[in-house]
Amino acid sequence: MKIAIFGTGGVGGYFGARLAQAGEDVHFVARGRHLDAIRNAGLRIESPLGGAAVDPAQVTDDPARIGPADVAMVAVKLYDTGDAARAMVPLVGPETMVVSFQNGVTSGDVFSRAFGGDRVIGGSTSIAAVIKEPGVIAHTGTMASIAFGEWDGRSTPRARALLEAFEKADVDATLAEDIDAVIWSKFVFLAAFSGITSMFRLPMGPILDDPEKRAMFQGALEETFAVAAAKGVGLEDGLVAKRMEFSAGLPAKMYSSMYHDLMAGKRLELPWLSGAVAGMGREFGIETPNHEAFVDALAAHIEGAPAK
Repeated sequence: MKIAIFGTGGVGGYFGARLAQAGEDVHFVARGRHLDAIRNAGLRIESPLGGAAVDPAQVTDDPARIGPADVAMVAVKLYDTGDAARAMVPLVGPETMVVSFQNGVTSGDVFSRAFGGDRVIGGSTSIAAVIKEPGVIAHTGTMASIAFGEWDGRSTPRARALLEAFEKADVDATLAEDIDAVIWSKFVFLAAFSGITSMFRLPMGPILDDPEKRAMFQGALEETFAVAAAKGVGLEDGLVAKRMEFSAGLPAKMYSSMYHDLMAGKRLELPWLSGAVAGMGREFGIETPNHEAFVDALAAHIEGAPAK
């Protein structure tokens, strides 16, 4: 299977390397020093689940050099989604399946408008992985799962083929019957987690230990759950309680990736996380004071400015 990975960061680099190591025809799109390092010395994965080295790796910054793929996997930051859709045109042929493994809940619509809804399926990942240094992806912890599926829940040959590729690569993969619910289930947690750790510049341990901050975090979960219900997403009734329990089991010193972007002065995905929750809340007449507080507190840093 010819697979193009558009965005060779933590998510794209990790899962792409696993697929390449298992023998799939994987082509990476990267840029800058990361591109140069992969081109010169291959792509390396450091992981508690076992390392991987793809050398030589098929890597370029020009999708036209790759051409149409069987699968185009997107793993760029949310603020790069529009640019990605335009740059990916050479990767998408009549039979190409496009799947986004980005955060947020809006990317599927962007790629459906760009390439047609029949070419796009939904995807979600659960993994903590970053570019440790050019050419090296560091995976922390043992969580490294991926889920995807057709929007209508059908088990199609193309989705099953991708599932088989991941299973061959020994990746914890699921072909979801309701991928929209999977994506939103993650989003309920991620939007709150990203917002609160960034707003207070604190990891989850101190946040959950403080009654006011804990209540704010839970309130943010409840707001996103309410928005999902208004949109008709079929989330389980006890999801907020499960996300609170899940959060209590996280390492006390765990921060969100948006916090790390904030402290590094990088652009933030805030408009597509808490900003999206607040926007949809206004659309459906649902109050979202906690997510609005996150947006207000972090607005000055959205385009990138070193935090204090």
